[in-house]
Amino acid sequence: MRTADKQIADILVRYGEPFGGNVWRVQGTAVIYHKTLERIAAQAGIVFEPPQIIRAERDEAVILVTGRLPGAKPGTERVEWSLGEALVNVNYRVSGKQAAYVYAMAEKRGKDRVILKLIELHGLVYSEEEADEFRSGQMPVRAVDADFEEAPPFDEVTEAEADLKRRIDAAETINAVTDLMLDGATQQILAAMPPGTRDEVRDYAKARLVALGWPGRPGRRKAA
Repeated sequence: MRTADKQIADILVRYGEPFGGNVWRVQGTAVIYHKTLERIAAQAGIVFEPPQIIRAERDEAVILVTGRLPGAKPGTERVEWSLGEALVNVNYRVSGKQAAYVYAMAEKRGKDRVILKLIELHGLVYSEEEADEFRSGQMPVRAVDADFEEAPPFDEVTEAEADLKRRIDAAETINAVTDLMLDGATQQILAAMPPGTRDEVRDYAKARLVALGWPGRPGRRKAA
């Protein structure tokens, strides 16, 4: 493992997160899951100020995000800010009938960038929410020596995730959700996903089960 990779791993382990399973490569660039960064922010005690909307259009949003990391001693608090931006069909691709959530995407990107700055990983690894920019060649390429396999192509992962979530939302009973998640075809799709994405889909299904009244109903099968 090269020095840069070891630096990433050393910082992640401070927050109880392993390098493998959380970081993968997109065209040679180290990428980390948004969900992982959310866990790290909670563990570190990062507090975000209310976001400021810089630009608001139907297909574009630019948001200023500011985060604060508490210091070990009074007066040592760190503050970082960053812009999050999303413009449909430029740096935010939406496929098929998928809805475009430009404000949510802009806020995610801004928060992820601030988290990476505060934990001193900015420039070494990028959030998965930047992946559209990776594919269009707008981000610098950094080689990463990793001992785990390349993740599936990002387009395939995001489309499969969105499709499964739509089908989960359409399920109107607990049995319908569990049948969907235990179906052989669904299991194959989940197996092809990166671990973080797979866990997110499973958590999404569990949230749907809770909304439908699970747990506490005897005889139900456990989903995925």
